Amino acid sequence: MLIDIEQYDRVCILHCNGRFVAGPEMEYMQTKMEDIKRLACTRVLADFQGVTCIGSMGVAFIVGAYTSVMRKPGGRFVLAGVSPLVKHVLDLTRLSTVIPLASDLASGLTVLRAETPMGPLALSKNAPASL
Repeated sequence: MLIDIEQYDRVCILHCNGRFVAGPEMEYMQTKMEDIKRLACTRVLADFQGVTCIGSMGVAFIVGAYTSVMRKPGGRFVLAGVSPLVKHVLDLTRLSTVIPLASDLASGLTVLRAETPMGPLALSKNAPASL
């Protein structure tokens, strides 16, 4: 697992790669979560294009990042570029009904920059057809 964090003003992009499954990377993931919280970004785009599979640790990472961002005034979180395997896990856990999903990085940034309310219902009504 590898998580690179880019910050532009109050927008953070989390470039995630590899396998997000339980294992020795737990400490690494916790350190990255602390980094995300320390940056105090109110808008976060988690780019999962490079994530090959996800387990309970990956689900915990997504939920932790989503929760920490959404607790902030104006907090927005989008998960972009998920593979069919990752989407299946998000569907099983019903996270796909809570966390906005975008097809790719560019679409995710568009959703983050929009002034409309966030959430699956807002996305289905206001999102471009490519989402």
